Amino acid sequence: MRLGEPARMQAAINITPLVDVVLVLLIIFMVMAPQMRKGPDVNLPNTTKPNSQGDERGRILVSIDEAGGLWINDQPVAAEHFDETLRAAVGAETNPKIVIRGDAKLNFREVREVMIAIEQEGFRGVGLIAKRAGAEGK
Repeated sequence: MRLGEPARMQAAINITPLVDVVLVLLIIFMVMAPQMRKGPDVNLPNTTKPNSQGDERGRILVSIDEAGGLWINDQPVAAEHFDETLRAAVGAETNPKIVIRGDAKLNFREVREVMIAIEQEGFRGVGLIAKRAGAEGK
């Protein structure tokens, strides 16, 4: 380097802040992903029987939340449109597996009313979902 000649600056991109931001976003998404569950919050009743759900392909899930709200495959449904929405969810399936997931605080009468509505649509063999006694979660 000679006297009087300015020092050369070397241009470089500092990616450290970018990596920091990406890692923080990754952590946020990892923490929030389990919280972003769709469907109603249903507290299932307990059972002592083993889990026998079997194959879930082609299964239609009817949920009834604590307030009596109806859901078909995690989509809210008005009671007056339940029949049409159920038919649309079943589609061309000849032998659909319809399973009811009712909140533990509901009277069985409310669950039975939904079962009757499903039977009146011509579907038989409706199942009920419960959690095993001592199992955590919903």
